Amino acid sequence: MMSITAEEALDAYEAARHRLPASAPKTDVFQRVGALSDIANRFDVFLLDAFGVLNVGETVIPGVPDSVTELQNAGKRVLVVSNAASVGTDELLKKYTALGYDFARDDIVTSRETLSSKMNGNRDSRWGVVAPASADLADLGLSHAELLADDPAPYEACDSILLIGTGDWTHARQDLLETALRQRSKPVLVANPDIVAPRETGFSVEPGHIAHRLADVADVEPEFYGKPFANIFDMVFDRLGDVDRTRVVMVGDSLHTDILGARAYGIASALVPGFGFFAGGNVEQAIERTGITPDYLVERP
Repeated sequence: MMSITAEEALDAYEAARHRLPASAPKTDVFQRVGALSDIANRFDVFLLDAFGVLNVGETVIPGVPDSVTELQNAGKRVLVVSNAASVGTDELLKKYTALGYDFARDDIVTSRETLSSKMNGNRDSRWGVVAPASADLADLGLSHAELLADDPAPYEACDSILLIGTGDWTHARQDLLETALRQRSKPVLVANPDIVAPRETGFSVEPGHIAHRLADVADVEPEFYGKPFANIFDMVFDRLGDVDRTRVVMVGDSLHTDILGARAYGIASALVPGFGFFAGGNVEQAIERTGITPDYLVERP
């Protein structure tokens, strides 16, 4: 698995800023709070990112299942809004249940679902797919799909590229993909706009990193599905129905996905810096550098 440092990730997000949504104007002042329970009276709906808020890699963040249950018992609607794309929603539900969370399937909205909902006219294309060898793509309903690995032929033969997950991805495979797209431009759909994801031992490189590199070196304009783009928030609000948007807050660990996405969509945001992207880092310095300011800085979920 390819890896990257936090500083490199922040640099990469800033370099790709022109491809991300423009943030809605707002004050550059945030409020510090100890926990989400401290702002529970201000919101009816909590949209929680997964990595860095619920878990780090495959490990639950201690105490967070109890915090989520407390919100649910108080009558709050709690949804997971995640750029997880390597597995389907049913598998994610099993994962969160095993970690101690009590979510229903409809409580989980992913970038994979968002992409799938937009693919009706494109499922018959010949797809080259960037995903782990173990990935199950059945729920996407693709007529012709081949995983891109070490054989150059599928890179050249496919008509479209789908970026799902990077668990098996290597620098050599990245070179093959860039070469193929320089030779012939093809649509590139990105089911996970994240550049990195926090793991137990550091950051993994995610599909967003691949996509922005492709856009930089080849004649392609990737189509992104998931945070910070509006398409995933549209799906969230379709699921929520008639709610007061001023009573909805997005909670995440990343400025460029969770917080920027919320600001661009016009809803409140809360950054949890202690467990994910900014664990051990200087979050205030990053806020000043990027100009992406959450409404709340939360010590822990």
